[in-house]
Amino acid sequence: MIRALLLGPVSLTVDGDPPPPALLWQKNLALLVYLARSPRQTRSREHLLALLWPDRPEERARHSLNEALRIIRQSLGDGLETDNVQIRLREGSVATDLDEFESHVAAGHWEEASRLVAGDFLQNLALKDASGFEDWLAAERRDWRGRAIDALVRHAAALLNLGRLTEAGNAARFALSLDPAAEAAFRLELRILALTGERNAALTRAEEFSRRLQDLVGAGPAAETLALIERVRRERVTEPRLSTPSAQAGSARRLPLSGRGPELRRLLAAWEECRVTRRSSAVLIEGEVGVGKTRLIEELTGRARLDGAVVSLVRSVEGDRAEDGVTLWGLASGDLRDAPGVNGASPAALATFATRLVDWQERFRATGGQAPLPLTAAFEEVVRAVTEESPVILVVDDAQWGDRGSLLALEGLLRALARSPVQVLFAMSASGPREELDQLKARIPRDQSGMVITLHPLDAGSIRALCAEVMPHYGANELDRLARRIATDSAGLPLLVVELLYAVTGGLELQQGAGAWPEPLHTLTQTLPGDLPDAVVGAIRVGFRRLSAGAQELLIAISVLGDRVAVGDLLRVTDQSPAAVAAALDELEWQRWVTAEPRGYSFVAGIAREVIARDMVTRGQRERLLGRHHTA
Repeated sequence: MIRALLLGPVSLTVDGDPPPPALLWQKNLALLVYLARSPRQTRSREHLLALLWPDRPEERARHSLNEALRIIRQSLGDGLETDNVQIRLREGSVATDLDEFESHVAAGHWEEASRLVAGDFLQNLALKDASGFEDWLAAERRDWRGRAIDALVRHAAALLNLGRLTEAGNAARFALSLDPAAEAAFRLELRILALTGERNAALTRAEEFSRRLQDLVGAGPAAETLALIERVRRERVTEPRLSTPSAQAGSARRLPLSGRGPELRRLLAAWEECRVTRRSSAVLIEGEVGVGKTRLIEELTGRARLDGAVVSLVRSVEGDRAEDGVTLWGLASGDLRDAPGVNGASPAALATFATRLVDWQERFRATGGQAPLPLTAAFEEVVRAVTEESPVILVVDDAQWGDRGSLLALEGLLRALARSPVQVLFAMSASGPREELDQLKARIPRDQSGMVITLHPLDAGSIRALCAEVMPHYGANELDRLARRIATDSAGLPLLVVELLYAVTGGLELQQGAGAWPEPLHTLTQTLPGDLPDAVVGAIRVGFRRLSAGAQELLIAISVLGDRVAVGDLLRVTDQSPAAVAAALDELEWQRWVTAEPRGYSFVAGIAREVIARDMVTRGQRERLLGRHHTA
């Protein structure tokens, strides 16, 4: 049997062995492949003569055909059947990757189908003296190129939904190498660049792609592509300018998503259903501090923004529980104010927010004489108006600290807007249950569309995969030892896994410790800095010292001033200019020290704040910062 790989440079084997050199001669190869792709693998002699030897005298052409058949028969034996009229390949005598490709596509196995694509159909084969065959070859190449690109794009999209951005980018770029005008592949590449924070690179690629399309087809990108480019253009840039070697090394803190692919895929499926079917959706993400809830939210909301969604996010702190409505006010301080469709809300609803929020007041001055609505009614009306133009995601991180009135209002919003594309996502610590959220959880999915996701510590395989990403020069044994040590010191919490890996790249030696932690029935929230493994404390210190001086100063200020610190407070307590503060905050956000919401900045990890406040702040610094803050 002949096994032929045709999607890319041609490769043949005969019964598992290399083929005779003569079988690879271009006319012989062309005849074999053409027969294999013909209906019932059969063609007439006259058809083949006209196809492959059109310009030769009939006697010479017949001799060439017979010689080619002789060479093929040497490899196929009775797998080639001929008579004076017909030439046929017996079923099963030639197997091609095209047949496998079609089987994988029919089954929706995009990864397996993509793995078979190594280039164009019959890449590098050309018969300049056989125009009929060249016409057939050109048509086949167009067809298979389209099929291959479709499989690669679908595979890349699946990888993207699993958080495997590097692999997804490779698949999208390979698709573009097959067809530089493939817009579906380009849109995926653009999304990946945007999700990895490379907005400027994404916009540069967009300009290049637009020029290339104009040169190739005489037209610009499609409306869908232009809309995506505009969304990328509007995205806020958080990636800092990494001017020093230590800062550049800090990029290790933004490791690929590992061990959370299934959860991300479920989240994206719930979002897609909400967006496409225009039905409200509730999502609860549960897990201990440090298990990766915030990172998963970032992955979802980043993709949703590129889908054209309006995203508003708040991160509750413990003090919020006592202030009724504070979570709704925080959500209103986000992107809802500038969302398409917000003008469709009534003047009374807009006046509700303009009476308290400065940004709303500046935009909706004309509502000054209106009597405001109650907060819950106004919030519902604004969200309803926005969903007429765009889908909406409302996120409450650390929802266990949200105020009761807001949590109940958001649950009521889901019922009131049941036929609208709005998703409300609550992330909460499993150790901090709330009656309001437990009641919502009990309604999912029976009475409320949505899902509940519980996150657990990373398993050994996921930790090892992250170690391999950061330490590609390590051998298998070194990776195993490093992964075991990090698993012990981090308890499998992604937050601490990243801190430890980041510190190892900076020279931290991981010594054999006393054993796994935390103590039974204790969580990271209940762990004091002194109870952490020495390696974790050392890792936080190493990470702090690798920040720029300006970022260190702001991180100290945030650790001293409270759970959530506004930019204005940071400007008042430091001597940095607004531009310097903005750059330092971008660095801290990019390096995942802090997370931002409209009301201010807070530590991604409370335990990191405790270590910084305990070990990296002098008494004098603390007193000066608090003094400036209190007198401002």
